[in-house]
Amino acid sequence: MENLSFDIASLHKAYKSGVLATEVIAECYRRINDQDDDGIFITLTDETAALSAAQSIGPFDPITKPLWGIPFVVKDNIDVDGAPTTAACPAYEYVAEKDAFVVARLRDAGAILIGKTNLDQFATGLVGIRSPYPPPKNAIDPNIVPGGSSSGSAVAVAKGLVSFSLGTDTAGSGRVPAALNNIVGLKPTLGALSGTGVVPACRTLDTVSIFALTVDNAYDVYKVTAVFDPEDAYARTVPTPNLINTPPCFTIGVPSPGSREFFKDTVQEVSFERTIEVIAQIGGRVREIDFAPFYDVANLLYEGAWVAERYTVVEELMAQRPDALFPVTNDIISEAKKLSAADTFRGIYKLQELKRLIEPLIEAINIICVPTIPTFYSLEDMKKDPVGPNSRLGTYTNFVNLLDLCGIAVPVAPRSDGRPGSATLLARRSEDSLVASLAALLHQQSNVTLGATNWTLPERKPLVPSTAKDEILIAAVGAHMSGLPLNAELVKLGGRFQRKAKTAPTYRLYSLNGGPPFRPGLMRDKKGQSIDLEIWSLPSHQFGTFLKGIPAPLGIGTITLDDGNEVKSFICEAIGLEGAKDITEFGGWRNFLAS
Repeated sequence: MENLSFDIASLHKAYKSGVLATEVIAECYRRINDQDDDGIFITLTDETAALSAAQSIGPFDPITKPLWGIPFVVKDNIDVDGAPTTAACPAYEYVAEKDAFVVARLRDAGAILIGKTNLDQFATGLVGIRSPYPPPKNAIDPNIVPGGSSSGSAVAVAKGLVSFSLGTDTAGSGRVPAALNNIVGLKPTLGALSGTGVVPACRTLDTVSIFALTVDNAYDVYKVTAVFDPEDAYARTVPTPNLINTPPCFTIGVPSPGSREFFKDTVQEVSFERTIEVIAQIGGRVREIDFAPFYDVANLLYEGAWVAERYTVVEELMAQRPDALFPVTNDIISEAKKLSAADTFRGIYKLQELKRLIEPLIEAINIICVPTIPTFYSLEDMKKDPVGPNSRLGTYTNFVNLLDLCGIAVPVAPRSDGRPGSATLLARRSEDSLVASLAALLHQQSNVTLGATNWTLPERKPLVPSTAKDEILIAAVGAHMSGLPLNAELVKLGGRFQRKAKTAPTYRLYSLNGGPPFRPGLMRDKKGQSIDLEIWSLPSHQFGTFLKGIPAPLGIGTITLDDGNEVKSFICEAIGLEGAKDITEFGGWRNFLAS
């Protein structure tokens, strides 16, 4: 039991073999008692109560309870029924009368709560040591900051004390600690996870986040918790499809060399270059982006209206007990008193201008890849400068929620000095499955152990293409295939790559007149051959919109695949063959373009 990996797949395998949930929970507490860090927890669930919860979840049933027997912790700005919520401020403490919405979902799924963890006070910070309680120790190197604000949540997972944890993320609090502790940090689309029962930092920008040992674990937790909450005014209905195979080709945006910032950390710079090379090897077409406007967005978070949003949470406490806040936290939030209502609108206007500038950059790519952090900072660095390092840690995270992007921080190969490597993948809102799918593939390439443990990354089961009930399968045979000029039309409408395939050997392919973009025409012909294509799924309610964009002589019909199944596909009218070139011999559009 001592060496049992706490990733979900390993625990469920153990449960299936006869291990009891009570044995795993007892092991949690043994590990907690054995480790030498008193700063991880603010409130630890009574072991007897946790064991009782493990006894009462019924027989092992990972289908109806996908998190059956899985131990977890939550950041102490998230409510737990009957437990104090402090947000790392004793003067703010109150006892919650019910679970936060997300905690209730996790318990319903069979997860067992172990405790509430330390944080940068009121989730204001990225270093993890701005707390009146003893700060947690970085799980990899105790001389380095643990990262915040979700410090305790990240360290608990990295040390293998629990399987996953909840944090929150406004400026990077769900990603920076993941990078510093060699784990996965999933920052969902804003509104996907309910904020009911969560002490806000910036209510309009906050999201509950998920720390886990693997991408699959984090996404499994995301699927359980991403339930629409009508009581949350900022809640959105966000799809949670299964993870998918990565498209054969995809465009990934990275900061251009001239706009990358590592604060003279050349080791981190080399680490990121190596990550880009790995992504290119698995199908990524790298496009460099001038990141200056992204940094301009990031600067708005602590230099304008959104500081005032933090002030709304603690205004009464600061008025009655000005000494109640941690000194650095007090200094940061107090800046809000200097802002006027007009300043707020100026900030909103500036953000909108920058969004318009950035929009075409994002539209031209599928995913953005950035270093999760630009460099590392020690506890000694923080003594010399308690503000500067914190700001610099947010270089690649502060802009994300302001631009309404989803993202995930994932471990990559260790740096040459042994410190953990990490990259963050970002995409438009609601594309959480896309970034997680690529992150899982990237993690598999990293060949790293999990967190600060010696546990190896579990081998993933082959992904079985799956469609949701409201999706239609469609075959792309030309410019709509991944990495080609019109693929963005599919992706923008929620299209998801399923698999590569071939037609039955009864089709001919033609290069049609006109363009750009240049298009092929597919026609049935008994004397034809099999043609390469890609199967994508498209939300049913977007199918009509997609059809409107298809020009004559092309249309949508039904074709037969080489396995005998039928699927909707692009087809061509006979009139479209006038002046067209027969390219059947190439076996597919990609091969023709390559020729």
